[in-house]
Formats: sequence, structure tokens, C-alpha cells
Amino acid sequence: MRPSLDKTFVALGDPARLAVIRLLRKKPLRSSDIAEELSLSRPTTSRHLGVLRKAGLVEETTSEDDARGREYRLLPQPFARMRTWLDEVEGFWGDRLGSFKEHVERKYGSTRRP
Repeated sequence: MRPSLDKTFVALGDPARLAVIRLLRKKPLRSSDIAEELSLSRPTTSRHLGVLRKAGLVEETTSEDDARGREYRLLPQPFARMRTWLDEVEGFWGDRLGSFKEHVERKYGSTRRP
């Protein structure tokens, strides 16, 4: 199942989850390290990681040395989908603003203020 873009944005709509993303951009971390770094309780951290996991933004991996030790890492695909969507939105507005500029220049001329 491929998570939808709306789940991605909902997951990123919480400041604590954005902070988790910022931490995981640097390197994979255990949930206890994330909790400590962000001064969150472990249950709260676990809940935020669960939302990020369900949205497909992070994955949980198990350490080869210790099956109890789980690390969380970012997944690149949802961020690529977001970038594609943002590029489309930016293109839409770029086209609209370009058309508006042409309209104004046709109607009022292309005089510029100093």
C-alpha cells in the first residue's frame, strides 16, 4: 500500500513530528535517543513515530546485534512525491502569474516604477 500525500502532510503537521524528521535527516536513531533529544516521554515519542511510520515517512529496522534495538530512518519516496506535487503547484502558479503579467502589460503597457 502506498501512503497518500494527504497522510504525509497530516503527519508533518505536528511540530514534534517535524522535529523527529529533522533529527532523522542527520542519521538513523533509536526511539529512546529521539525521546531524549526532544525531551519527550517514550510513549509520546512512540506515538509520533507510529504516525510517521503509518504515513510511510520512516521505517523501523532491527539491529542485527540486538533484536530489541530498533532504529528509525527516513524513507526518501514520500519526500520525492511531495517534491513532485510542490513542483506541480509551483508550475501552476508560475503559469498563472505569467498570464496575469501579460494581461496587465497588454492592458496598461509595460511601464515600470523607478
